[in-house]
Amino acid sequence: MGKLFGTDGVRGVANTELTAELAFQLGRAGGYVLTKQGHPKKVVIGRDTRISGDMLEAALVAGICSVGVDVYKVGVLPTPAIAFLTRKLGAGAGVVISASHNPVADNGIKFFGPSGYKLPDELESRIEKLVLEGGEELPKPTGGDLGRTYTIEDAQDQYVAYAKSTINTDLQGLKVVVDCANGAAYQVAPRVLSELGAEVIPICHRPDGVNINADCGSTHPEKLMEAVVEHGADLGLAHDGDADRVLAVDSNGKLVDGDHIMVICAKHLKARGKLRKNTVAVTVMSNLGLHKALEKSDIEVVETKVGDRYVLEKLLETGARFGGEQSGHIIFLEHNTTGDGIITALQLLSVIKETGRSLADLAGQMEQYPQILKNVRVTDKKMIMNSPILTEAIRRFERDLAGQGRILVRPSGTEPLVRIMVEGKDMEQLQSIVDKMAEIVGSI
Repeated sequence: MGKLFGTDGVRGVANTELTAELAFQLGRAGGYVLTKQGHPKKVVIGRDTRISGDMLEAALVAGICSVGVDVYKVGVLPTPAIAFLTRKLGAGAGVVISASHNPVADNGIKFFGPSGYKLPDELESRIEKLVLEGGEELPKPTGGDLGRTYTIEDAQDQYVAYAKSTINTDLQGLKVVVDCANGAAYQVAPRVLSELGAEVIPICHRPDGVNINADCGSTHPEKLMEAVVEHGADLGLAHDGDADRVLAVDSNGKLVDGDHIMVICAKHLKARGKLRKNTVAVTVMSNLGLHKALEKSDIEVVETKVGDRYVLEKLLETGARFGGEQSGHIIFLEHNTTGDGIITALQLLSVIKETGRSLADLAGQMEQYPQILKNVRVTDKKMIMNSPILTEAIRRFERDLAGQGRILVRPSGTEPLVRIMVEGKDMEQLQSIVDKMAEIVGSI
């Protein structure tokens, strides 16, 4: 990660860390770098519902147009819709203004290349270097060579039509509560489901610029869990602020996380002969229950670091087409180039319709092992992670788990913390192990 770009673009508190000035500079540098190599001189821009989106969009548009590149504005749409429209409209790049599941004060700027994939590290580094160090004179066209701004009035229609085309069944007979997190999915998610025949009860679908992710959405599913039971719905769906992820809730009000969704979809894909390479890519945080459930179905699991960009890299590396995270970032590479909460929801609902099984029944294909997480504040993450004392402690406690659990210790990417996760069947044993591991990490 660089000084500006993290694992998911440039993030920060809007108007103090992520300022209009920085957005303008990112627009100039990004517009120049991403359209320089013969790619079309046009950039698609979309955003979520945050109040700071207007300010940052205006600054980005000015920056991009100032280097002679046209801007195609698509308005408030999910992040995966921007990836799709970047490809469909033949743009040289796409830009999303969103901080995903973060609170309203934050915002972010994320770039897609012409193929709809997030940028590789080297391109982000070039943009970052131009912003921070200069060193290359950016063009300053005049007259008719300046960029123009266009508004794509039917952008939502195009994405909705595409999302619907990814399943081969209607959703008639299903009663679904959908939590839109007062974010980018507030119009798209209810519309897609209702147009496919579902009875839809939307909640948290009235954004006012400041209520995005506020006690709602995939990071706060409690309202959804209550609403599903209250309305007697078949299930519920919870998106985050930019709708690149989704979690589900069964008819009993029980949460069904990304691991369960991946097990359900992977087994269904395999049964239909559509699980490419017979492989699913997950991060190291996926539950042990996922591994055991897929192993029973002779499905190979490959692991990667935490972050959907690393899942995508593993898919491209292995030739597999399906994977994701426990948090609900799930990639169906056959349908989109990034995590897509709308398309994931449709794939899950199509399994329910095609099998005639309830979500609770389907989720029962995976036994979820308890996980305990503990963060330990440290001064030198690298030294601790390389310590033979830590290595020996992990080995010793994993022997105690006797193949029925695991220990994961990893450094935080953004804070002076070492994160300890212990997973297994016996909560008392897990608590004892995580406490002892925390003591060891703190004493190194």
